[in-house]
Order: sequence, then structure tokens, then C-alpha cells
Amino acid sequence: MRVLASLVSLFALGVCAVAVALWCSPVPVVDWISNPEASWKLAQGENPAPVQLVRPAAAPLSAMAQLGKLVFYDTSLSSSGKLACESCHSPQHAYGPPGDDPAVYGGPALASQGARAVPSLMYLDREPNFSIGPDPSGDNDALLPLPQRAAQARNTSRVTKTARDTAQAAANIVPQGGMFWDGRADTLQIQAMGPLLNPLEMDGGSIQIVAAKLQAAPYANRFAQLFGAQIFAAPGMLVSEAMFAVARYQIEDQSFHPYSSKYDAWLEGKARLTQAELRGYVLFNDPKKGDCAACHVDQASPDGLPPLFTDHQFEALGLPRNPKLVVNQAANYFDLGLCGPGRTDLEKQTQYCGMFLTPTLRNAATRKVFFHNGVYHNLQDVLDFYDFRDTRPEKIYPRGADGQIEKFNDLPKPYQANIDVSDPPLDRKLGQAPALSHGEEKDIIAFLKTLTDGYVPPGGKPAA
Repeated sequence: MRVLASLVSLFALGVCAVAVALWCSPVPVVDWISNPEASWKLAQGENPAPVQLVRPAAAPLSAMAQLGKLVFYDTSLSSSGKLACESCHSPQHAYGPPGDDPAVYGGPALASQGARAVPSLMYLDREPNFSIGPDPSGDNDALLPLPQRAAQARNTSRVTKTARDTAQAAANIVPQGGMFWDGRADTLQIQAMGPLLNPLEMDGGSIQIVAAKLQAAPYANRFAQLFGAQIFAAPGMLVSEAMFAVARYQIEDQSFHPYSSKYDAWLEGKARLTQAELRGYVLFNDPKKGDCAACHVDQASPDGLPPLFTDHQFEALGLPRNPKLVVNQAANYFDLGLCGPGRTDLEKQTQYCGMFLTPTLRNAATRKVFFHNGVYHNLQDVLDFYDFRDTRPEKIYPRGADGQIEKFNDLPKPYQANIDVSDPPLDRKLGQAPALSHGEEKDIIAFLKTLTDGYVPPGGKPAA
């Protein structure tokens, strides 16, 4: 009897131990029930279903890309003689801004502040062209002009996006793709031309001025070798080819898209997440918690392409106004994103006012400036915004002279209906508990740090 009692006690202790393990595990209980083997591996920090990621093949830079690299680092093309593409898109800072100013300073004396935070140039080689809604399903179907697509979207109900239902939400007729915060550039060549001529940035002055500088550059002979000496007689073509060369450099040089983070290694079964990183990963994908993966898709594509951590869509988040932006000193100035002032073709489509492109979260932990207006400078504040925007808005927005909280104060009231209040966690109401605790926010930040490129496994070589 004593032996039987001991066995029963051991069995009970075992059941209790398993119950405690399940309760403490970040893996949802429902997953343990449906797939215990995979859940056990995930609970240990392993990827239960490793994949083989398809990365761009390494190859020497073409002559065009080598020329583009020289242009990318050439400060003489700016009016100050001190700014190059590299100055704002630093390779030591994931090709983003090296400082923590909300926008960079440019112009002839480097005293003119830009209007928006500088995005990273990484992983733009897979950015789709700007469009409204998904591509046509049939090979012979043609996209309607943007105004017609926008009109069509007005009468279409929008599916709520969640981390576990991204496929259905992908069919929403919403703006997506393009480069810059407002998607106005469809190619890296066009994107490179923007800062070159912007008077608040490199301030090149004019095509003719930039062309003259290119002709006087120490690498001018490379243009002649690639295009013939007659290229210097056509300033517009010369500058266009220079920007095309910059685009080729970004496409061919692997440092712009290495896919070498710890998370990439984990996807391939070559790394194990810590418990904090694992908890953050689960929270990142939980529609009742962070729900981050609803917009920042974290799974490889069916053909093995690494995830870009963006769905390329546009969102109106209702960020607080940033008083440190010089343009915001004018009380009547508002950055309306898709409605302007950067682009003008959609200014009449007021249902898009306040919408900005969802950026990749790759290398986000290395950034010092977040969102289009640079209002936040660390990931903790970013997560606090999502947590408290609606539940405790007094922690996010200032109070006006009347003592009232000025919620959504960086968007005129007629456009505040565009702000997302339906996709979790932005569907919460005043006074409700926030989606995440402080500890859960720290876990998500731990996971986001696994997205930083250049991961070196313990005792190993850097990831591919």
C-alpha cells in the first residue's frame, strides 16, 4: 500500500509540475493542446518548424553599383559640401540617421531642419510600388487609376487586422507600397533624387548644378566609360544615371539587405530564443496583447523569402504633435501624409489624410528616432504610445489652455475619423486596462532586439 501511495503521490506531483510548467510557459495553453511537440520545442526557445530562407546571392558589385557607391558617399553634391546620402543614411546605424534629432538639418549652412524623420534605406529592394488595394487577381486585369481606386475604397468595408489573420486583411482596399513616409517614390532611383534636390536636405540646387559637380568629380571618368563622353552634354541624363547607379548600389550591396539577425537564424533553426525573447515573440503575435505582427508580418513567405516586418500598408495612428519640429512652430501646419504636403496627387482623397507608411521593424532597436515626426526616441515610449493612447491619453497628449487633453493633436479634427481605432491594440477605450504590462513591454523589446542584423551565435561566426 505504501508503494502504491508513493506512486500516486509521485504521479500527482508530476501532474502538478506539468500544470505549473504549462501555466508559466509563454506558449498559449491551446497550442499545447493542439500541438504539444511543437509547443514543447517553442517553450525551450527553439523554432519548431525551421525553414530555409532565400537570401540574395553574394556577388561582386557591378561597375554601375561601384559608381553608385562613390556617389552615395560624395559630400560635394550638397550645397554645404558636408552632406552625402551616407550622412543621413549611415551604414553604422542601419542606413538610418546617426543622431536623435526628429529630422536632420541640411541646406547651405546645415541650419535648415527637414520636416520628417529619416527612414532607413535597408530592405527597400522588395518594397512594392505604391497602389491602393491588392493587385488584380487575373493576368489580364489592369489597375484602375488611383483616384478611381480611392473612390472604390470609400464604399468598401475594411477587415480588422490581427496577427493571426493577415491574409484576409491583405485584401483591404487601402494604400500600400512606395518609398518615403508617403509612398511617393516607386523606385530607389526616384527616392535618391528627392534628398539630393530638397532645399532642407542636400540642397543640390538644380539638375544643372549637380551635373556640373558630377562632371568635376574625381570619378567622372567612370560616367564616360559607362555611357560615353556625350553623357556630359545632357545634364538631366547625367544626374538620372547617377541616381540609377545609387539605386544599383543599394540593390547589389548585401549590407542593405543582409537578413543576418538572430531572428533569421532562429527561423532557420540555428539559434534559440531566450525566455524573455520568446515571451516577446508570443506577445508580438498575440491579437489580445501586442498584435504587432498584424502590420509587421514576421513569417517567411511561402517561397522562403525572409519576413520584412511590414505589410507595406498605410495607417493613421494619431501620434502626438512634436514641438521639436521647426515646421510645427506654425500652428496651422499639419503633415497629412498621403494628403500632402510631400505628395499632391491624393490631396483630395481626404479619407487618407494622416496616413503614413508602416516601416520595417528590422534593426528598429538601433534607431534613435521613431515615427514620421520623430516624436519618440526609444522603443519603450513607442510601446507606451500603443498602450496608453486610448486607455490613458493624458500620458500621451498635452493639455490645452482649458485643461482638456488634446488627443490626436497633430491632425485636424475633420480627418481624425481616419485614425485607426479598430485594429488591436488600438481598439481599447478610456479607462480600460492597457494591452501590455510594463514587463510585457520589456519582453517585446527583447524580441525586437533579435531583429538587429549582424548576429553572432555563441562561439560561432556571424550569421549569413
